[in-house]
Amino acid sequence: MPEAGRFAFGENWKAYLELVGEDRVAAAVKSLQDMLGPGALEGRTFADIGCGSGLFSLAALKLGASRVVSFDYDLESVDAARGMKERFFLSAGNWSIEQGSILDAGFVSGLGRFDCVYSWGVLHHTGDMWRAVKAAAGMVKPGGFLFIALYNRQGALTAFWKAVKVFYNRLPRPLRPLYASVFFLRFWLPASVRDLLRGRPFATLRSYRGRRGMSAWHDVVDWVGGLPFEAASVEDVRSFCTGLGFHEVRVRREGGHGCNEFVFRAAP
Repeated sequence: MPEAGRFAFGENWKAYLELVGEDRVAAAVKSLQDMLGPGALEGRTFADIGCGSGLFSLAALKLGASRVVSFDYDLESVDAARGMKERFFLSAGNWSIEQGSILDAGFVSGLGRFDCVYSWGVLHHTGDMWRAVKAAAGMVKPGGFLFIALYNRQGALTAFWKAVKVFYNRLPRPLRPLYASVFFLRFWLPASVRDLLRGRPFATLRSYRGRRGMSAWHDVVDWVGGLPFEAASVEDVRSFCTGLGFHEVRVRREGGHGCNEFVFRAAP
């Protein structure tokens, strides 16, 4: 069971795991390659902080990573990632999956340093985002990459979304899917109506998996329920990471309530 006030991330990832096929894996591989560049992981080490389903650890291996270390605070997420490994990489001795927190300095120091440290949509759920970003940055080898994605700060709207998440986690469990469905319709009904009027029913919704291999429903559940919750502007993240000695390689702005993506590189 999750701690009081903390969303059951692993439970959601286990449900998502049933949907994963080669098409979603290919989309995850493409999204990593698009941000890091061709050949960036070939023969390199890769750490996946808050690995969730393990999809992007698998993608890193498919891009030629020599060793992947995945960890998550949530035990059910660890189980989900191990399930992913069993389904797609039964013999992958170079992929280890552990339970641990990026805020646990002893655990993190025992992992060593990596050519690429990846954490997509995770560090803002730790309860201490900036300490988590600094800890992740400390895992990067000289000349290595830090690839993170953090919720975009939206002023008053950020406070509204935090209230939405708090309410979700206080609801009785049987009511939570209904509550999440309201937001699913809010996000997806307008586009679905437009698609229907254009004679291409649900085209936008069906194309969602092609972005990162994810599921629109499970991402909405994660968004509506995900606590702890913090957010940051692009400028804040850029300033913080360059202050740690990194230089910016690529930024993809979300512009709304989702995640901005950042790739930074450590000094050689």
